[in-house]
Amino acid sequence: MRRKLIAGNWKMNKLKADGIELARSVFEKCTVNLPFDVLICPPMSLLGLIADMPHGSCGIGSQDVAETIKESGAFTGDVSAKMVCDLGATHAIVGHSERRTLHHETDDVVRQKAENAMAAGLTAVICIGETEAEREGGEALSVVSRQIQGSVPTTATSENCVIAYEPVWAIGTGKTPTVADVAEVHAAVRAELVKLLGQEVANKMRILYGGSVKPSNARELLSVDNVDGALIGGASLKIDDFWGIASTQL
Repeated sequence: MRRKLIAGNWKMNKLKADGIELARSVFEKCTVNLPFDVLICPPMSLLGLIADMPHGSCGIGSQDVAETIKESGAFTGDVSAKMVCDLGATHAIVGHSERRTLHHETDDVVRQKAENAMAAGLTAVICIGETEAEREGGEALSVVSRQIQGSVPTTATSENCVIAYEPVWAIGTGKTPTVADVAEVHAAVRAELVKLLGQEVANKMRILYGGSVKPSNARELLSVDNVDGALIGGASLKIDDFWGIASTQL
């Protein structure tokens, strides 16, 4: 049985004092033997500070890694996967829709970043998801299938890779797909992983759902077949909301 993963993506939020306070509040919850895994992904400015704090069983993730395969060099503003690992991170998000949209990252770029993360010993959290226009045009399944085939390295395993399905139109909007919609897409993602990686690997790989997850809908969404956890944006910035989602799995 796949163990649930509750992950928080803080995005470009929190200064030093507030970030440390929020992280400490999460870590205090992670000192017990929880029946699920927890991950927080602070901005790069806080990553090292937070990773150096006693964090119990909580994983620490970066929100991105550099595309270049080089571990150092003349790449102003970039942070290599090895540097991220050196800061104490265990995971790295790659291909989030905001990176794909605002920074024009293609599937090829996302795949390279995932390969870099894996090579450095990080678990890559590879994000996929359709836009509202693609959903309304009946293209949701073809979009996520293409993104799986283009973004997921063939070397991916259940240990070094997690998939996060986030319908772009549901991120931060308060809109959520129906339970049936989520079930349909997650089943399609699982089937596409079988084609790419084989049945054994695909059956073990975790597929998270993200997009306006909150305490009021978390239990229902996380009970859907093939939903193995959540990638949480805005609700991860308040401990009551984040743990309100996580505690539905206790």
